[in-house]
Amino acid sequence: MASGSCPAGKSSWPELIGLNGEAASAKIMMENPKVQASTVKEGSFVTSDFRCDRVRVWVDNSDIVTRVPQIG
Repeated sequence: MASGSCPAGKSSWPELIGLNGEAASAKIMMENPKVQASTVKEGSFVTSDFRCDRVRVWVDNSDIVTRVPQIG
């Protein structure tokens, strides 16, 4: 699905950088119940497909969010 065809709702969470990854995932799913958020360790391989129902929360070895979580 192209990004332009995603349903309305919050699509990025820059305010979560520096926070705990699990807490960030929970906040994302609370703010946009149409997405599934999950933590991913920096350096992990992931698919490159775009999905309107997915948010990857990139975290370091201390489980701290390192990138702006966004739909994709």
